[in-house]
Amino acid sequence: MGMFKGVFRSRPDTGARGQAAEEAALAHLLRAGLRLIERNYRVAAGPSRRAGEVDLILRDRDGTLVFVEVRARADRSHGGAAASVTVHKQRRLIYAAQHYLLRHASPPPCRFDVIAIDGDELVWLQGAFEAA
Repeated sequence: MGMFKGVFRSRPDTGARGQAAEEAALAHLLRAGLRLIERNYRVAAGPSRRAGEVDLILRDRDGTLVFVEVRARADRSHGGAAASVTVHKQRRLIYAAQHYLLRHASPPPCRFDVIAIDGDELVWLQGAFEAA
C-alpha cells in the first residue's frame, strides 16, 4: 500500500507516527462503510493518569459499535503491530469502552477491532478480542 510509504521509515516522533497510522486506519474504515463516532476517547484513573483510551469508535453498517485500537510498527520484528495489543492493553480498552457505553440506556452490539500496520501493510482484525 503506497499510502504508507515513508510514514515510518524516517523515524518521526512517536506522536506523529501514531497520528499518521490513525489517519490511515480511519480512512480505511470509512472506505469500508463504517461511520466515525469519536476519536481518542480517554478515561482518567485520577488527576494525572489515564485508565484507558480507545483510538477510534465507529458504527458499522449493521449498527454495531466498533471500538478500534490502532497499532503501527516499522516492521514485523518483535511480533509486529498486532502482537503489541497485549492482555493489559485489551483490559484498558475494555475499561474505556465500558465507560463509554454508560452513555447508552440500551447499549448496541459491540466489538473490538485492531488495525495493525506493519511497514506499508495494513491489516484489519475484526473481532480481535472479546470483553469477556
